[in-house]
Amino acid sequence: MNGISTSRKVLRRLGSFSLVGTVAFLVDIGLFNLLSATVLQDSPITAKVVSVTVATTISWLGSRYLTFRRTRGRSVKAETFLFALTNLVGLAIATGCLYVSHYLLGFDSQFADNVSGNVIGVLIGNVFRYFAYRYVVFTEPKEQRSEDRQPDDLQQQDA
Repeated sequence: MNGISTSRKVLRRLGSFSLVGTVAFLVDIGLFNLLSATVLQDSPITAKVVSVTVATTISWLGSRYLTFRRTRGRSVKAETFLFALTNLVGLAIATGCLYVSHYLLGFDSQFADNVSGNVIGVLIGNVFRYFAYRYVVFTEPKEQRSEDRQPDDLQQQDA
């Protein structure tokens, strides 16, 4: 029975993580295109910085208050720092995939750039983010972890 409830928790967390990520991704793309077509027509880099900043904020809020709401054990300041650091590594993964495809393998079409950067890179980056959020950023308080242990776990630890 415990395995079923654990599986359901993991599936629920993965579904929530995917939902939050999809919303953030759509905000990023939508806001970038809106800004690029209107007030920041001549500044695509600024438009992208603004859209990524807003999308990352939405992702942090969704992760903190929805996906990982039961496993928050750090201060908001520490959590925010680790979240930002995790997202920078995720960005490096996506841009690294794009770099390898475009410059090292010579796949330099717009389609290839989108596949390597926005499909493969985002997918690998999201796998990294999920585990980093789960096991580094949004960790349970130490007191809660020790309370959740079964008596058998405590006996094995003492042995």
